[in-house]
Amino acid sequence: MVVLRYLVILLTYIGLGLGYLPGLRMNRATIALVGAAFLMALGLLDLSAAWSAIDYKTLVFLFGMMIISANLTASGFFQLAVDYTIRYVHSPLGLLIVLTFGSGFLSALFLNDTIALILTPLVVGITQLLSLNPVPYLLALAGATNLGSVATLSGNPQNILIGSFSGISYLDFAKALTPLALIGLVIQVGWLWWLYPEVRSLSPYLKVELPRYRTFRPLLAKSLLITTGLLIAFLLGIPTAEATLIAAGLLLVTRRIKPARILQKIDWDLLLMFCGLFILTEGVQKLGVLEWFSRFVHTPWSILGITVLLSNLVSNVPAVLLLHHLIPQPDKQTWLLLAAASTLAGNLTLLGSVANLIVAEAVAKKGYRLTFGEHLRFGLPLTVVTLALTYFWIFKLRVW
Repeated sequence: MVVLRYLVILLTYIGLGLGYLPGLRMNRATIALVGAAFLMALGLLDLSAAWSAIDYKTLVFLFGMMIISANLTASGFFQLAVDYTIRYVHSPLGLLIVLTFGSGFLSALFLNDTIALILTPLVVGITQLLSLNPVPYLLALAGATNLGSVATLSGNPQNILIGSFSGISYLDFAKALTPLALIGLVIQVGWLWWLYPEVRSLSPYLKVELPRYRTFRPLLAKSLLITTGLLIAFLLGIPTAEATLIAAGLLLVTRRIKPARILQKIDWDLLLMFCGLFILTEGVQKLGVLEWFSRFVHTPWSILGITVLLSNLVSNVPAVLLLHHLIPQPDKQTWLLLAAASTLAGNLTLLGSVANLIVAEAVAKKGYRLTFGEHLRFGLPLTVVTLALTYFWIFKLRVW
């Protein structure tokens, strides 16, 4: 029975790392849920223990942010942002800079994978419209969504988890890591400028006819007003889950848009995956697997290394769920290190984050190919530099 339990955990984490199990039509959500179910079937957990393992605050926060992003999408906010980009940015280098900092900023406010999913087809459309090579701009988008999301608790799912586990406030988290995110974005622009000579041009490109789109101004005004209020609530220290759920509830009071249109945009797979992962992590803890990891997390450098390794083997959310039990509760610096390292590790390889995979799929559909090697050429140096900077920023400058 013990061997079977370990085998279930091993196969589940292999599937989470790959995103599938060979020969089966399963995604990460179903893999996590089935793994959790098998651990219950094998007697490691009962239903009560599994239910108690689920962190409802994290799920509420995620759900609320998805509702907000869905409303902004339906209102035409992101298409409007692209329109202004084309109108007022007049060179390949200007586009690269605006795309990097724009997507980084949006990823700090909303979930980074959502921003990657929304902006990828728009970036492909812009580069085709302007007859530009889309690869460096899509690399910029993927990298910036990871880098920008470092800045806040709402930037990505693993930060949401860490905020729930550590008790660090939204404002304190942002004060500590926003400068690191900004420096990382500057480094990324410089690195892409070095790698791709075609993006260095400051010459204006030819004027093009802008694509048509619709904005729903009442919904846009309402969504921006409520989103601004939510950010103010975060800064005032109101609990993030409660504030986000209230904002989502206000956005769902409407007579202009059908609820089904918003609810269809909710990433139910991600919410389901989180439920499975919470249960799976509880099973791992009961088996004593975490005791083996505890030998490798005695110093900041070792925590940094094991976080990067696990984030690229099993993805960053499972890595954080595995490691958070080993982080001393009052040690805010180590929590910040875990947040930054698990996010920045996503830039290392093409498989390191969902944002990277979204970009790769979009490129393939348009007839281009973003290879593992090409992404590694971009991601490896960027990750090494930003991780070294992270350690220096948190433990030498002592930003906390």
